[in-house]
Amino acid sequence: MNPAVANMVLSLGAMQVARKIDFNDDQVLFYVRIFYVGVQAMTLAIYYYVTLKIKQKNDLKVLKYTEPAKPMSGEGPTQVTTTNRDYDLAETSKAIRSVLMGCLFMAGMHLYMKYTQPLFIQGIMPLKALYDSKILKIHLFNKPATGDLKRPFEAPPGLFAAAAAGAGNNKTDAAAVEEPAKVEAKKTK
Repeated sequence: MNPAVANMVLSLGAMQVARKIDFNDDQVLFYVRIFYVGVQAMTLAIYYYVTLKIKQKNDLKVLKYTEPAKPMSGEGPTQVTTTNRDYDLAETSKAIRSVLMGCLFMAGMHLYMKYTQPLFIQGIMPLKALYDSKILKIHLFNKPATGDLKRPFEAPPGLFAAAAAGAGNNKTDAAAVEEPAKVEAKKTK
C-alpha cells in the first residue's frame, strides 16, 4: 500500500477513535498527554540509539548520487559524494528534526489553541513513521541495504504519485552522476 494512503487511513481511523474519547475529563486528558510525551520520547530515544549504531558500524563506503533540482530554485541537479555513514546520519538527523518540529507544532496547538484530539492522533503517527523508517530497518533490524533499502533512499510516493512518476528521486546510474559535473564544467569555462 502507498505510504501516503496508509498514513491517511491511519489518521482517519485515529480520528474516529479520538471522537469516542472524553477529552473534557481531566484524568483522561492527563493520560493522553502522558501517552503523547511517552511516544515522542521513545521515538527520539530509538533514533538516538540508531545514531550510536551507525557511528559504531562506521561504514565508510563511498556513495555517489545525483540529487534532483529543488523546485523553483533555478538550479540544476547536484552531484553528491558522501559515505554510507554520513548519509545515514543525515537521514537520522532529518527524522529527529521532524519529531522535534512535530512536538513544537503540537505544543502550540495544544497549549495555545487548546486542541486535544490532535494530541492523541499525533501520538500514534510516530509509531507508523518508525515502522516505515528505512534507517531503522537497516540498523535496528539488520536488514541488508538492497532493493527498497538501497542508498540513496527514494522518496516515498505521494498521494498523486502517478502524476509525478519518477520526479524527486535521487539517481545513482553513471550517466546521472556525471551529468551535473559536466554542466558545472561548462559553467566555469
